[in-house]
Amino acid sequence: QVQLVESGGGLVQAGVSLSLSCTASGRTSYYYAVGWFRRTPGKEREFVAGINWNGASTFYADSVKGRFTISRDNAKNTVYLQMNSLKPWDTANYYCAITNRADVRTRPKDYDYWGQGTLVTVSS
Repeated sequence: QVQLVESGGGLVQAGVSLSLSCTASGRTSYYYAVGWFRRTPGKEREFVAGINWNGASTFYADSVKGRFTISRDNAKNTVYLQMNSLKPWDTANYYCAITNRADVRTRPKDYDYWGQGTLVTVSS
């Protein structure tokens, strides 16, 4: 049973940085891509960033490009999302997800396992 646990969310002021972590358990291989998504009430889940299985390829939504950085440490089964220059509209529940594919995917339906989410609130 694969489990994902996100951490690092919180309440911050606009302009500061926050780092999220996503740790996977229950897998014996790290040959999978990971994505970060976010969702606000009344809106669809939105792709934020993704990283392929070995970290060589990353992809970002235009709304976070240049501000967010995704990375992974396969030895720790952990993926990180460094969020800089946070904006009030970055406020959302952030979820990490694993796909059994090795390359980055942007559609939620391409992901097989999801964490419970961590709330990020950015005040103006």
